[in-house]
Amino acid sequence: MNAVETHWDVVIIGAGISGISAAWHLQTMCPDRDFTILEGRSDLGGTWDLFRYPGVRSDSDMHTLGFAFKPWVADEAIAHGPAIMDYLNETVDEFDIRRRIQFDHHVRAASWSTKTKRWSLSVTADGATKTISAAFMLVCTGYYSYRGGHRPDFPGEETFTGPIIHPQEWPDDLDYVDKRVVVVGSGATAVTLVPALANSGAEHVTMLQRSPTWMVAAPAKDPIANILRKVLPAELAYRLTRAKNVNLTDKVYKRSRTHPEKVANALRKRLRKHLTDEQIDEFFTPRYDPWDQRLCLVPDADLFKAMRDGRAEIVNGAVGSFTASGIRLESGEHLETDIIVTATGLELVTIGEMDFDIDGEPVDFSKRWSYKGFGYSDLPNLVSTFGYINASWTLRADLVSAYACRILNHMAASGTATATPKLRPSDNDMAPRPWVDDFSAGYMTRMMPLLPKQGDQAPWINTQDYKADRELLGGAPVDDGVMIFA
Repeated sequence: MNAVETHWDVVIIGAGISGISAAWHLQTMCPDRDFTILEGRSDLGGTWDLFRYPGVRSDSDMHTLGFAFKPWVADEAIAHGPAIMDYLNETVDEFDIRRRIQFDHHVRAASWSTKTKRWSLSVTADGATKTISAAFMLVCTGYYSYRGGHRPDFPGEETFTGPIIHPQEWPDDLDYVDKRVVVVGSGATAVTLVPALANSGAEHVTMLQRSPTWMVAAPAKDPIANILRKVLPAELAYRLTRAKNVNLTDKVYKRSRTHPEKVANALRKRLRKHLTDEQIDEFFTPRYDPWDQRLCLVPDADLFKAMRDGRAEIVNGAVGSFTASGIRLESGEHLETDIIVTATGLELVTIGEMDFDIDGEPVDFSKRWSYKGFGYSDLPNLVSTFGYINASWTLRADLVSAYACRILNHMAASGTATATPKLRPSDNDMAPRPWVDDFSAGYMTRMMPLLPKQGDQAPWINTQDYKADRELLGGAPVDDGVMIFA
């Protein structure tokens, strides 16, 4: 049964970091617009509410993962999930955003009407379907599926007598104390889980990796940030720390693109503080260059300490099959274990796992061009947030939120009802490139054919470069001859 339609000037979909950023910017920059936030879950936080596995933490510093408008003031720069949730809850309460969130409102489909110049959203809530319409839509749902992570089918799974757990579906009652655990995977989740399990009661933890990942150890606390906060006002200290970290991350990433071997040597040199040359060669020297995939952070070298203490180990090898008592590798080696954790990655999705249409015609995002990394050719009144693969997500979320507000304010000032990115004649012969280029992580490459294309010239690009985006989105006019206001 469909309930009566409710209309808003702006609808934000998702109450995670991106949605909270969008709400703050709307309240601050567009105070005349009525808006609501539709959140499919029963709590805010997105990623930080969903993931509950032991030790879950940020994989970048909180001075850049935090909002530009809300200083992170805790001592730990690399924060655990509960601390991040506290920060997000404090933010929505401090800025009176919570009242705008409608929880347990799952958006299934979005339909644009050229006649009414509105998005109509099919929303499931309280066991019923209702329609909510919006003149403008901000999609802040992230880039991976909340329905489940990437989970290969391993031969012989049905024979294993213990639990098989994916980190995205971690049960509250899992007892791993005094148990042997094998974590299949070598990404950020595995690097977090292995020391967390080893340090909280597991008998022994094995990280089974098909191939090594580039890793770097760094202190969980940023000593410079904490000193600055003691001698300077919190906001100034935060801005300076944020700028420091942005510049450092940008420098390392760009150097990895121009001088990958030098960066690789520097990473190996840092690892020698914690590991032997034999360990580094066997377990921590990937076949790819640094930042071809995301660099894994090891706060306080906790993974390496667990290895030195004998509570954790790394094994190279591919799964041949599961057995009743563990995993047999393709090499023939058998890993005895009580619990298997499949930290095998995420499933990427197009915008919010929603069905889109324009006047009843389904939208195929793979046929669209990406406009400045947040819009799509010929899709009106729609902005979606996708962060960085090489820096903190929030840096881009804040930029996109501010730019969306500038679009809305230009529409109000010009008396226009629609804002639509459209190809110019000079854009028709652009060479298509993947939406995220020069990044070989499996979770990206699996989904890339279904995502929008980027071109070879502005504004049809998705730079994945914060400094470039500050020019592309920061001061550039929104009425650029490509975003058409009508």
